[in-house]
Amino acid sequence: MAVIGTDRDLVALVNTFTVEPRDQERLVELLHEATEDVMRHFPGFVSANVHVSLDGTKVCNYAQWESEEHFTKAIEHPDSQPHFTPCWAIATSVSALYRLRVTEGG
Repeated sequence: MAVIGTDRDLVALVNTFTVEPRDQERLVELLHEATEDVMRHFPGFVSANVHVSLDGTKVCNYAQWESEEHFTKAIEHPDSQPHFTPCWAIATSVSALYRLRVTEGG
C-alpha cells in the first residue's frame, strides 16, 4: 500500500503522460503490467500509483523508490526497457524525481 508521508526519505517519480482519450485505458494497463511484471521486483521499489485525468488526455504515474540510485538502476536495467516501448508508441511524457516536503489533510 502506498503511504505518502514525510517520515521516510523516499524519492518519487512523477511521470505525466499525454495520450489520446481512446488510448488512456490502454496506457493504464501497460503501466500496471510493467509495474507488476518488472518494476516492483527491483530492490528499492516502494509503491506505484496511476492517476487518470477526467478529460482522458493525461495519465500520471506516481512511483516511490527508496533512493534515486534504486530508481536509476531499475529504469536502466535491460528487463525494464521492453515494457515501456509500447507506452511510447501511444503517449509522450514529462517526468522528474521529487522529494516530499509537506503533507496536509487527514
